[in-house]
Amino acid sequence: MKKVLVLGAYGQIARIVEDRILKEQPDVELTLFLRNSSRLSNLAENKNVTLVDGDINDYDAVNAAMKDQDLVYVSFVDHDSNNTMTKNVIKAMQENKVERVVESSLLGLYNEVPGEYGRWNYEQVKSGLGAAISADKLLADSGLTYTTLRFPWLNDRDEVKYVITHKDEQYLGVSGSRQSMADVIVKIIADPEYLKNDSVGIADADTQGETRPVY
Repeated sequence: MKKVLVLGAYGQIARIVEDRILKEQPDVELTLFLRNSSRLSNLAENKNVTLVDGDINDYDAVNAAMKDQDLVYVSFVDHDSNNTMTKNVIKAMQENKVERVVESSLLGLYNEVPGEYGRWNYEQVKSGLGAAISADKLLADSGLTYTTLRFPWLNDRDEVKYVITHKDEQYLGVSGSRQSMADVIVKIIADPEYLKNDSVGIADADTQGETRPVY
């Protein structure tokens, strides 16, 4: 069995991922880490699920949950100026010899979003942008096999429709569905070689050229 730790397991995208994994990848055991595990009580009896109460800013809790895992998915974006969350994840992974991590982030880390939308996006995210940039660099320098997911502005459309852009490429699109973001994570869990050691943008290419998010 492949063991996957989800940190922030009650997040909207995380719950889509969990549902799909349990339906599509029966060889995966999920450890679902969240502040109040009763919110996922519907999964408590699933033989492939372990629920863990904990705070990602508590190193001891993260370290305990990390034991024997194969892959870690961090559903939060690290907006903490001290990057406590990302540092805890990296330290616990190194301590437990866990190699593969996928962490959520946002578009605009490298000034890669062009035009009016890029200017607007910067104004919206600039308060947390420095922390997100630092988290991405911590992962890249950690020696772990990492993927930073640069999410666009999200919507709840049912469609799975997206294009991937890489760290050295202009971001394509302005918005995308949570279903699409989850699809990328599900693919990485199925094949941990996919998008390894990269920071990727994910969005619906049909929204390119819009000046505001598409809901």
